[in-house]
Amino acid sequence: MPGDRSLLGDADRDRLVAVLREHYAAGRLEMPEFDRRAGIVLAAAYADEAAVALDGLPPVAGSGPAAGGRPPRSRKRHAQVAEPQPGWVPTAERFRDPSSNTIMRVWTDPADGSRHYVPDDHPA
Repeated sequence: MPGDRSLLGDADRDRLVAVLREHYAAGRLEMPEFDRRAGIVLAAAYADEAAVALDGLPPVAGSGPAAGGRPPRSRKRHAQVAEPQPGWVPTAERFRDPSSNTIMRVWTDPADGSRHYVPDDHPA
């Protein structure tokens, strides 16, 4: 029955097209076939209509059962800390944290090999 069908939202369409892009990048789809399948997703009003676009394709690693993938993970701040702990060893590696625009230095903990990111204004 049409009342039992799930409407397809923009986020669902984006997710399905992203799955098709992964198949294209992996060489399982040629561009004309990618375009055809993406057209199916973009024209679909309901989830079952859009799911047809994935017929015959294997699941993408890390994708969920609804061909939708997993929900986005919250972004962690790298193991970022305000200051180095005693025993940590500074490395020459530095980078600019894109979320804060801060220059970070990588410090390692010789006890377990873990890496920590500390604002570069701390003496090495």
